Amino acid sequence: MTRVKRGTTSLKRRRKMLSLTKGYRNARSTKEKQAHEAILHAGVHAFAHRRKKKGDFRRLWQMKMNAGLRALGLTYSKFIGSLKENKIELNRKMLADMAENNPDTFKRVTETLK
Repeated sequence: MTRVKRGTTSLKRRRKMLSLTKGYRNARSTKEKQAHEAILHAGVHAFAHRRKKKGDFRRLWQMKMNAGLRALGLTYSKFIGSLKENKIELNRKMLADMAENNPDTFKRVTETLK
């Protein structure tokens, strides 16, 4: 059987890991063990914050809608309640965009609820 030298494989693995930690500070970007730990932690945070981002956007849409509604003399909670009562299926993202960019259209939507 022929001899297999394994140096290239481990070097390639190490270089790949260190390339993933490029831009990290201190030993986390230069030492293999600390780089591996940094990659694992970064992955955990990335996974959690992909989920968290959805809630952040929902809160942003609620604030935008509430700002537009206060100018019209309504509150966010009453507005959402009346939307569900009248079975109007516009999502918060669309309503927030309307409140910000098309206040006339948003006003017409609120008038249909009154």
